[in-house]
Amino acid sequence: MNQQVLEAKKQQVEEIKSKIQSAKGIVILDYMGLTVAQDTAFRKELRENGIDYAVLKNRLVKIAFNELGYTDFDEALNGPTAVAFSSTDEVAPAKFILKNIKALNKMKIKCGMVDKAYMDENGVKQLADVPSKEILLARLVGSIASPISKLAICLNKIAEQKAEQA
Repeated sequence: MNQQVLEAKKQQVEEIKSKIQSAKGIVILDYMGLTVAQDTAFRKELRENGIDYAVLKNRLVKIAFNELGYTDFDEALNGPTAVAFSSTDEVAPAKFILKNIKALNKMKIKCGMVDKAYMDENGVKQLADVPSKEILLARLVGSIASPISKLAICLNKIAEQKAEQA
C-alpha cells in the first residue's frame, strides 16, 4: 500500500476517534434500502438536528473503537454501515433514527453508545423511547409542586372555615 494512502487512512481513523471521544450519543446502523431522495432528506434532517452522520468503512471504525479500548462494536461492524454522532445530546441520534426507521420502514439499528457505554440494538430502541430532558424536568417539577399545592389548598380551606366560625 502506498505511503500516501496509508497516511490518509490513519488521518481518517484519527477523525473517527475524535468524533467518538466528543460524542455523547452514537448510533451505528445499516442504511441499506434508502433511495437517493430519501437519503438526501434523511441527511438534511440529521444536520438540522445537530447530528453528524457519515457512511464509514467498517475496518476504519473498528480500528478507531479498538484504539480507544472499545471492542463491543466489532460484531456490528460488517455490511453497510453508517454512524450518527451527537456531541450535544445523548438521546437525539437514537430518537431521530428510530423515528425515520419506522416512517420509512427501511434501515436497521445495529448498536450504539451513550456516555461511553455500549448499547445493543434493544438498548438503543429503549433509549429512543425516553422522553426529552425538558419533559422529564417538567414531570419532576410537577411531582415536587403537587404536594405543596395540595397543602396550600388544605390550609386555605382551614383558614376559610376559621373565618366562617369567627
